[in-house]
Amino acid sequence: MNILYRALLYFQKRGYYVCQRIADRLGIRAKVVRISFMYLTFVTVGFGFALYLFFAFWMRIKDLIYTKRSSVFDL
Repeated sequence: MNILYRALLYFQKRGYYVCQRIADRLGIRAKVVRISFMYLTFVTVGFGFALYLFFAFWMRIKDLIYTKRSSVFDL
């Protein structure tokens, strides 16, 4: 368990150091950068799902409107 905890602590320090360097470069706090990354992640995942639903709806409507008929008697 101690090895797992040390590995987790190592990756947290290195990962947060990236946010710290970005924050230092921009002149803001690191907490703001971390929260911004989290919100951006939620927004992009939600946008992808919404885009998927929009295309599924659009294709269904297109299929209902534009149906190919093989002959005149298929009405």
